[in-house]
Order: sequence, then C-alpha cells, then structure tokens
Amino acid sequence: MSVNEQKELDRFLEDNLRKGYIRPSKSPLSSPVFFVKKKDGKLRFIQDYRRLNEYTVKNRYPLPLVADIINCLRQAKYFTKFDVRWGYNNVRIKEGHEWKAAFSTNRGLFEPLVMFFFGLTNSPATFQALMNSIFADLIAAGKVAVNTIVHEVLERLAKNDLYLRPEKCEFEQTSIEYLGLIISEGEVHMDPVKVEAVKNWPAPTCLRDVRGFLGFANFYRRFIDGFAKKARALNDLTKKGVGWSWGTNEQVAFEALKEAFTTAPILVLWDPDKPTRIEVDASGFATGGALLQQQGDGLWHPVAFRSASMDPAERNYEIYDREMLAIIEALKDWRHFLEGLPNPFEIVTDHRNLEYWQTAQDLSRRQARWALWLSQFDFTLHIGW
Repeated sequence: MSVNEQKELDRFLEDNLRKGYIRPSKSPLSSPVFFVKKKDGKLRFIQDYRRLNEYTVKNRYPLPLVADIINCLRQAKYFTKFDVRWGYNNVRIKEGHEWKAAFSTNRGLFEPLVMFFFGLTNSPATFQALMNSIFADLIAAGKVAVNTIVHEVLERLAKNDLYLRPEKCEFEQTSIEYLGLIISEGEVHMDPVKVEAVKNWPAPTCLRDVRGFLGFANFYRRFIDGFAKKARALNDLTKKGVGWSWGTNEQVAFEALKEAFTTAPILVLWDPDKPTRIEVDASGFATGGALLQQQGDGLWHPVAFRSASMDPAERNYEIYDREMLAIIEALKDWRHFLEGLPNPFEIVTDHRNLEYWQTAQDLSRRQARWALWLSQFDFTLHIGW
C-alpha cells in the first residue's frame, strides 16, 4: 500500500468510526478493499463485494428508467431538483446482519452499520424503495411555479429526518441538468460537459478502453442516428475470440462516434397528441430508425433514434425482410409510445421492396408472425421520403 493510500485509508476509517457508520468486527467473513483514483486525483476507498453479491438474494424492486422519467416532463415549464445529503448513509443495515459486509484492512476488520458502502448489490433498489415510499405521489415539475409541491417535499424530508445539500439543489429553473441530460420545456439534449468529455476522449489502446468508451456512448445512443452502423468496427472488437487490433477502420469508427456527439440534435419530448412518424432503414448488417413528431413550426423533429446490429441469421434475410425487420424492431422499441394513439402514425421507408409486403399472398412463418405483431398498431405505410 502506497503512502497516499495509507493516508486515505486512515482518514476513511477514522472519519466513519467517528460518525458511527462502521465499527470493529469479528465477522467470519471479509471482503477485500482497493482504491480508485477520482477525476481530481484524489483516492476513493472501495470495498470489493463481488463475492458477497454472488450469494446475496437480490431485491428486485424496480429502478426507474431515465427515459420514462423524462417523458413524464413533456408539459413541464419549471423544474426543481433535490439532492439528499448522505445518500445511502440514511439507510441502516438490518441489525444482526452487519457482519456479512465486513471488510479487511491492514488496521483490522470492520463492518458497516449503514448502506453507504458502494458495491452492495441491493443498495440501489433499497434506496429507491425508500424514496418511493416518501414521494410516491409527487413530482416537482409543472407548467407553473411549484412552490406548493416544493414545500410538501421539504416537509416530508423533515418528517423522515432526511436532509438536503443546498449547493446541489436547484429551484424553479426553466432548464436543468439531470443524469447527464439537459431538460427544458419540451426538449432534451446532451449535457455539454459530457460532449466535451467525448471530444477529448483519447483513442483506445486496449479492449478495456473500447468497452469503456462504448459503455459511455451507449447511454446517449438515442441522440445518434445510425449508432450501430457507426460503432460497428468498435463492437466487433469486443466479440469473443477477436484479437486486439486498432487500425484505420477502428479509428474511423471512433472519430465518427465522437463527431456524432458534437453534432447530435436536440430531441423533443414525446407528446401523444402530436402527429407522429417513424423513418426506418436497413443495411446489410444493421437496422435503424427515427421517431419524429411534427411541432408547431410544421417541421418534423426527432424524439429518439434507434439502431441495432443484425445477427448472422438476420443478415441472410431477403432485402424486403430486412427492411421489415427494421420496422418491427422500431415498433418494439417504441411500442409504449405508439400503441393506442388517438390518430394513425406514419411509417416511412425509401425501399420499394416493401411493396412486396402489401401484395404478397403467401407469407412465411416469420412474415406471418410479423404481420400479427403489426396488426396491433394503427399506421399508414409510405414508401419514399
């Protein structure tokens, strides 16, 4: 252990012993610890709970999807954001179970009394359940100023002995950063800080670097038209049995994705009452689509993009089946938007091969399954942009 790591370990132990978050342990189990360097160069003390998590009965309480939360805000004009102080520290580990999360250091064995420690598999679900139990019927966004809701939130926090970090809170803003996105009235776009990080991202030098970049980029793929096609060379590197090789194709794909981040459009928030259109396309190895809605300016603005690589069997489909696959996959991804709309939506493709579908008398089993899937939607098919 380096001198700096020992200093951080000592600080961590003394600070958390004083706060009552940990205590000395005589547990028959222990998890190892390690350090990771943060962006500011400081060290973060981490417990490696992978072995413990493997044997833990999972809490399946659902976590909210970012996209679902954002879609709820389509009519909001003002936004308020709260940041709960001490986070997981507010949740006590069940008495008598603390020993299971014990961790070993060169200063002895310790066990946590609160859920603070990163890496415990059930921490996110447990904390989400706590928040939902307190705020299940509240959302701090609205067409008008939300003083009443804000006061109710603060009262409920106080009632449950939860505190906020004022420096991290924002009140009645017309634009707000939320989980790497900037949300404003009817719109959402990438956080410029994240875009800048991608612009300065160095070229990968190993498979781990590639996976790290793709993991970051995947979070924003709804903003990027043709993501799968652009990322193909990088995704191929991550396949089992493929050796490391960084050449022209990989560098071009890397630069294309970075460029896509800097030119990504602002997305509009979904509104079921507005005219809706899906534009789809398929290549020899990927499908893609765009979900668009007509706005007050008469133009079609993107709500989201989608793309996916085809598997080997799908690449052998006839061209009209590959084009229909693009439609089917788009409808699956956006079914929660498209089912039950008050008016028919449009599906637009530039491939006249789909005329086959409109006149075919005999359908294969796959085509019959697709036809059944399509029957649940109310749409019109347009061939040609």
